[in-house]
Amino acid sequence: MKKIHLSALFLFMLFWFIPVSGQQDNAVKTMIRMGQTDNQTMNHLDILTNRFGGRILGSDAYNNAADWVEYQFRKWGMEVERDEAGTLPVGFNRGPWFGRMLSDNGMDLHFATPSYTSGTKGVQRGHVVIEPKTQADFDRMKGVLNGAWVLISGTNTGWPVDISAKGDSLRATIIAENDDIGKKNRDIMMENRNNPDKEQKTSLPYKEEPALFYKQMREAGILGVIQSSTVPIRALYDRKNIEKMTFETLPTVPDIKLDENQYRIIEQMVKERRYFQLEFDIRNHFKMGPVKYYNLIGIIRGTKYPNEYVMMGGHLDSFDVATGGVDDGSGITPAMEAARLIMASGGKPKRTILVCLWAGEEFGLWGSKSWVEKNKTRLDKISNYFNRDGGPTVANSLTVPEAMFSDFEKICEPLNLINPDFPFTLKKRTEPAGPRPKTAGGSDHAYFVMNGVPAIGFGTADPKGYDFNYGEIWHTERDLYNKSIPEYQNHTSVVTAVVVYGLANLDHLLSRQDLYKEEEKPAK
Repeated sequence: MKKIHLSALFLFMLFWFIPVSGQQDNAVKTMIRMGQTDNQTMNHLDILTNRFGGRILGSDAYNNAADWVEYQFRKWGMEVERDEAGTLPVGFNRGPWFGRMLSDNGMDLHFATPSYTSGTKGVQRGHVVIEPKTQADFDRMKGVLNGAWVLISGTNTGWPVDISAKGDSLRATIIAENDDIGKKNRDIMMENRNNPDKEQKTSLPYKEEPALFYKQMREAGILGVIQSSTVPIRALYDRKNIEKMTFETLPTVPDIKLDENQYRIIEQMVKERRYFQLEFDIRNHFKMGPVKYYNLIGIIRGTKYPNEYVMMGGHLDSFDVATGGVDDGSGITPAMEAARLIMASGGKPKRTILVCLWAGEEFGLWGSKSWVEKNKTRLDKISNYFNRDGGPTVANSLTVPEAMFSDFEKICEPLNLINPDFPFTLKKRTEPAGPRPKTAGGSDHAYFVMNGVPAIGFGTADPKGYDFNYGEIWHTERDLYNKSIPEYQNHTSVVTAVVVYGLANLDHLLSRQDLYKEEEKPAK
């Protein structure tokens, strides 16, 4: 049996015997009790991250996670809608990756590759060269490129080399400019040589573009390109590459982002013409398309207002260089647990609750955008959409327009009786309402607010000082299960359950008064 903090137990017993009015019924007491003693939020996260792994859109891991979520929702007694949101031309699955330097001072290599880029053809071993900057350089070293790993310029920001036609065109332009610079530098060199007593002129710098001769080097037989990366290593994808990709035009050479400290060592060894080799085994695999992707919508049907909604959720997809433990495992698992608590409590909401696990947020909010566009007639029936996509900090506040305050005040009464370590604050918004956004923001609430739907989110904090840093995990190799904060996640799931259930039991939708500044109509 799990141990229960004595102060929490005392408050729970006190709460159980306080007369409950309005929406705070026995179902809410049961949610809180179960959330304190049998919270499953971290178990959901464990399965999503450590059994399925990184859930890049178009991968088997994403599809397997969606199947499991549907299974869980149905097991809890919910209805499920598997909402097709689109297709990708090809799919991608990431396997293990390994690398090492073979030399007297050999070392295991710390690196990653962006999603939807090539793996190796088994274990591949080769020498190392620095990329050419001009056509003359390329022609001079064309033979040595065969079977080589190529160090390219720049510092990794997560993006792979642009292999699209646009990328080829940009590189061709820079190659021509660098050839002109090369001719000027040869003139400068000759002038300096012929006039040794005069002040020597400085050569002009070449324009930098990582993998400038990418296409030509690939045709020359390189094994792959290697770029310096800060740590933790960030690995993204390039949508331009993917949208035009077919199974016949897949990338063919690895795009390696290497720990900057190791990169410097290797680069210096190349400059010193020391003999060594690098060995990589990168298991990046593709699947034929089209690959469909789905939103998973769990439904707790309303008893009185089935065509009105309270929504909660986040995005199911994640980048796959890690396992999506925070982005957005920390968002979807409290929503899943909130749904489980509502169902297990025997609660019967008057209004329908939708638990939304969106597809393709990392690709540009594809899943939530698709749902909003297909459900325009339902948008004015949504009381609020709670989106969570900001990390594993604890939900401890709400700031709402004055017209919503009295409704939330009743709903939030039990929240300070859950755990004294996490007091909850409800505040009225004091600043004037701003205009409705016209462009999409960075998470799945964006297309809702663009269409006037309330998407009031919980304020969060790190009151115990766990020093969570979103920048450390954002699309990097450290976005893992162990970066989550269990007590914050567990508490957030209970807060979410109580508030969502309370909104679903109001006799009316939340007021949208002063939610956004009314647009002035042009004078006639």
